[in-house]
This record gives sequence, C-alpha cells and structure tokens, in this order.
Amino acid sequence: MTIFIAIIVFLLLLVLCGVAYQAIGAARDRGRFPAPGRMVDIGGRRLHLIESGGERPAVILESGISASCLNWTRVRTEVARFTLACAYDRAGLGWSDPADSPRLASRLVDELHALLGAAGIAPPYVLVGHSFGGLLVSMYTVRYPDELAGLVLVDPLASREWLRPTPEQSRMLGRGITLARRGAWLARMGMVRFALARLTGGARRVPKRIARLTSGAGESFLARIVGEVGKMPPEVWPMIQAHWCLPKSFEGLAAALEGLPGSSAEAARIELPHAIPVTILSAKHCTPAELSEREAMAAKSVRGRHIVAANYGHWIHLDEPDLVVETIYEMVESVRASKVQSRP
Repeated sequence: MTIFIAIIVFLLLLVLCGVAYQAIGAARDRGRFPAPGRMVDIGGRRLHLIESGGERPAVILESGISASCLNWTRVRTEVARFTLACAYDRAGLGWSDPADSPRLASRLVDELHALLGAAGIAPPYVLVGHSFGGLLVSMYTVRYPDELAGLVLVDPLASREWLRPTPEQSRMLGRGITLARRGAWLARMGMVRFALARLTGGARRVPKRIARLTSGAGESFLARIVGEVGKMPPEVWPMIQAHWCLPKSFEGLAAALEGLPGSSAEAARIELPHAIPVTILSAKHCTPAELSEREAMAAKSVRGRHIVAANYGHWIHLDEPDLVVETIYEMVESVRASKVQSRP
C-alpha cells in the first residue's frame, strides 16, 4: 500500500510539474512571438489578421483545416508586391481566440465576413482557399456573391467528400478527433511541448515514442509533419511549434473535424455563380473523378480554368509557391482589366 501511495504521489507531482512547465513555456512564447498582425474583435471573439501591400482588389488567403496564416507566408509576401494580401487565423488556430461554437462551414464563413467588415477591408475580393479552405471560400462566394471578384482554389476539398462517409472514412475521422482531443490533454500537461523541444533539439527517440503512444505511429508521423513544416520559411518554424504546444490548437482541429460531415452537407448544396471567374489548381494525387469534377466546375464559370500541377502534392502553395502566386496575379490582373473595360 505504501508503494502504491508513493507511486500515486509521484505521478501527481509529475503532472503538476508538467502543467507548470506548460504554463511557463506558454508565457515565454507569448513574449517571444507576439501576433505579427492585428487582433480584430468580431463580437466577443478576436481573430488575428495579417495584411501586406496596399493595392486592390484585396486577396484573402484561406488555410487548410489545421493551418494558420503562417502557411501562406511565402505566397502572401509575393502577392503583396502587386496587391493587398490578407491571411488570418480561424478561431482556435494561430494567434486567434479559442472557438466557442460548432465549426460548421457556414459559421466559419460568417466569421470571415465579420472579420473583413470589422477590419475595414472593402470588397470586391479575390478569395484563395487551400483544401478545406477551398470549401470555405466557395461557400463564401455563394453567400456573398456581390463581394467577390474572383476565386482561386488550391487542391480544394470536394464538397461531397464527407457528405456520406464510408465506414473507413468514419473510422479515420473518429480516430482524428480522438487523437486531437488526446493531444489537447497532453499539451496541458506539457508533454507536447517537451516532445517538440526534444525533436527540434535533434533528439528522435523520445518524440517518436510519444508519437507512437498518442497516434500509433512513429517515424512516419513525425517525418510527414516535419516535412510539411520544413517547406515554410525557417523564421516561422518556432512560431508554428509554439502554436502546437497549446491545447487550443488541438481543440480547434478536433472541432473542425467534428463539423466536417455537417460542413460537407452544407457545401454540397451550393453551386458557384456563373459570373465569378474561377481558377482551380489540382495536385498530382487527384483521381480521374476529382479531375473531371473540377473540369466541370471550371467550365461553368464565365472565366474558368483548371490547371493540373502534375509534379506537386496536396500542399501546392508550399511545394510550388511561384505557381500559386502567378495564378493569383493573373486573376488580379483580369479583375483590374474587367473594371477598366466596364467604365463608361
């Protein structure tokens, strides 16, 4: 009994030390990495918005399901050379406040609309969305068509992909939600911070064991995550690490995954307006059915294009940022030209 009590006391002390380690680390990160943009109140919740450049139309960059504005750093910097480039963090991600409502696509779109209004960024916009972000900007186009000048979809999530999940998809989605919730608890106890600190310090064994414990994967899991982050500018790596040491990032991801079937159901009912120019970039992994669907989507637009980036994976804006920047530039110039032609 004495040994049992000693073990319990030891474990409690270990947890308390982890919580203290997390609190101290989070406070230090807030001092080291203040928000690079501005915090905009949209009615009781603040979203982080970063802007570069100053010409019009404004280009709004929407990230994938778990990514922050840092995901767009290279693209935003280049786009700012010819127009206003804006990226933001959805609630629960990056520097934004935690989410306090279901993460359905309609809610996320309304929050973006509120953000742009509160920030004083006037339409029309060119919306650019990657993956899940492509679903969101497509819905924005339908809900607020008068605010849109053009749409660029970077390997977008198909609107119907999660409408009726297969048993395998349901298991995968459930596992993702479970792991994200588990990650939030591990972050509260400082274990995520400890593992990432060890990983960035060059150690592999401890982080790999933690990854295997939490996700059932080891080297492949770490290699995939580190590989994608490694494509971003080195100066943002410590910021990304700081964000993923916070429980809110895992909770935000879990909430978005929980809302994915509902978001898909909402998106499946929409059809892009014919008058909105659309350019779609597809990655090399796309199936013939996905390519066919995107070709049809482009064909319905007054000025639609579908480009297959056959040499690049899902993260086209990280693998080949110049291609994405060029695509945005062409859309912006097309919008400007149409404005000139429409003048009396």
